[in-house]
Amino acid sequence: MKILIDIGHPAHVHLYRNFYMEMAGRGHEILVTVKDIPIAKKLLNLYDMPFIETGRRGGSIIGKGIKQLKFDTQMLAMAYGEKIDIGLGTSITNCHASMLSPMKSIIFDDDDDSRQPLMTHFGHPFANCLLSPDMLKGNRKKKDTVFYAGYHELAYLHPKRFTPDISVLQEAGLEHGETFFIMRFNAFEAHHDVGERGVSLDNKICLAEYLSGFGRVFITTEKDIEPELRQYQLKIPPHKIHSLMSYAKLFVGDSGTMTSEAAVLGVPAFCCISMAGRIATFEEQEHKYELMYSFKPNRFENMMAKIKEIVNNPDTAKEWSMKRDKMLADKIDVTAFMVWFVENYPESKRTMLNNLDYQFRFR
Repeated sequence: MKILIDIGHPAHVHLYRNFYMEMAGRGHEILVTVKDIPIAKKLLNLYDMPFIETGRRGGSIIGKGIKQLKFDTQMLAMAYGEKIDIGLGTSITNCHASMLSPMKSIIFDDDDDSRQPLMTHFGHPFANCLLSPDMLKGNRKKKDTVFYAGYHELAYLHPKRFTPDISVLQEAGLEHGETFFIMRFNAFEAHHDVGERGVSLDNKICLAEYLSGFGRVFITTEKDIEPELRQYQLKIPPHKIHSLMSYAKLFVGDSGTMTSEAAVLGVPAFCCISMAGRIATFEEQEHKYELMYSFKPNRFENMMAKIKEIVNNPDTAKEWSMKRDKMLADKIDVTAFMVWFVENYPESKRTMLNNLDYQFRFR
């Protein structure tokens, strides 16, 4: 089988890397395309995943639309020229190319419809198959969406797929058992981030100063870090962040992906973002499993109060470990599921639509 994986965000490298390795080992031929996203390209190189760069994304909505036509043309030419059987990704591009070529598109999407109107209206309807975590049931306009019991983050952070590398502590200048915190701040440049806000500079400083009273503080940012926070800048290779985060006392920031990653790892996670209360993944992780907390920016003081409660609780690590175990008991090994689904498509789609319990063979 000839498979194409289109990468549109650094997190997608993690989502597909175990799948890539396993499918390549089974003899499938895999091509990877990626937009001009420096961190994504760096991760692909680190994981030894050769790629074809497709160019920069547009800035404005109009610019994104113009660039989308270019991406569609590139993908269509590749689908025909390389005789692609299945295109994977979380992009509109694969959906469009599959309309006009023999390539079938399987889209892995964990965002709410309401958060991504462009993808909902111009991508989903044209996908041959849309796969989404089951907490999005009732929040998908596409009627034949296949729902599964998992998160994107469990494709690479499930215990069967991830073992933290303790040597990262020394690389970060930490002693084993030393208390530290990780903070992550977003750029809010994706199309679904338009009009959204995260943590203000003053509140970032407030967080860093408070947490530094209990341990080391490390900050990672999507854009250049502010001069006022440079002393906290994290300086380890990006592919080691999950190992470091698994040993952290607490995570806080305005990055949706890293908040969910921390929660899946059993690290108390806080996200301060204007879309709090409107993200299905967060709602489940917060209210069903109590692994994380989300607050709007105007509720920053409430978030600080909860952070202080967690930081001063000597039983936090034990409590979160139990919460994580509860979550994992309900979920599947997402990579194992992905491998089965793609290898057996389209029969796998029919199987899942008729028997959702089949997925629990992939725990």
